[in-house]
Amino acid sequence: MPLSPPYDTVLKPYGQALVRYAASHPEVICLGADLTRQTETDLFRDDPRLASRFFNAGMAEQNLIGVAAGLAREGRTVFVNTFGVFTTRRPFEQIAMQISYANLGVKLVGLMPGLSSPGGPSHQAIDDVALMRVLPNFTVVEVADASEVSQAVAAVAERPGPVYLRLKRGEIPVIFDEGHRLDLDLAALVDPDPRRDDADVDTVIFASGMLVATALRAAQRLRAAGLVIDVVNVTTIKPLDAETVRTLSERARSVVTAENHSVIGGLGSAVAEVLAEAGLGRRLRRVGIPDTFGRAATARFLFARYGLTAQQIVDTTWQLAGRAEPAPVVTDIETSPGAYSPV
Repeated sequence: MPLSPPYDTVLKPYGQALVRYAASHPEVICLGADLTRQTETDLFRDDPRLASRFFNAGMAEQNLIGVAAGLAREGRTVFVNTFGVFTTRRPFEQIAMQISYANLGVKLVGLMPGLSSPGGPSHQAIDDVALMRVLPNFTVVEVADASEVSQAVAAVAERPGPVYLRLKRGEIPVIFDEGHRLDLDLAALVDPDPRRDDADVDTVIFASGMLVATALRAAQRLRAAGLVIDVVNVTTIKPLDAETVRTLSERARSVVTAENHSVIGGLGSAVAEVLAEAGLGRRLRRVGIPDTFGRAATARFLFARYGLTAQQIVDTTWQLAGRAEPAPVVTDIETSPGAYSPV
């Protein structure tokens, strides 16, 4: 079950989880592209048990993919680590022909997703999910909190074939309680409306990654205003859990998706495809990055500017519900240093 914001945070949960897993799995190799500290793999490099299995290829991502493919063909489980835009867009040809086509066990880890990077369009991976979704054999995963990050390393390592794992880096919120379990095969109804068994669901919100906490905050405000709202955490965007999407959408009057990615080609598109193919006549709205590039600024500023906010989800859902009165206002949560609250 979800906790209440502001959330406590964990520093470098991915790096810690990778070290723990690799320590008991000698087949694991860690590759980097000159962003070692920034991808939390300094923990792997500096561990004397693992240092011989760490390789930094520098700023040569295309070559790095070739190295990863060769190691995977020799039976290694290879984690390739860099920022999401450099993991996917720059070496896309090599990923398609050397990893995807050969169906190799390479795990691409793209950090700083979407508008979480302040570095502007050259560093903002707003199309990485779309790129990886289109490649055959790939599993595409985006986790929502530190507990899922900790479980994701083993889950993707042991999943056959290539995987793209999309991660926020650094201080990661703990959104779910200790009993939360990551399942790459299921989209999880993490916050069902308590009234759903006795009333129609107004809207089901499918969210991924950093927008899960945002969707939970929006749902809290919408419920207080009288709407019945379900929130679903979509961890695996490909292959999408189509059965859960269909089942929950059938119970709802409308559907909203929320993602830190372009509204084209990501979670919103995946959900739309399921609804269309199932012939479900549900109104759908996609909250995400509009069809535009970002700009250089803080993540909090960018999320507000491009509509990746709880207020945007509230406004969108309120409009779908056809309410005449103004949408409820989402107030800021007072957050102490080291804690996290959604925009």
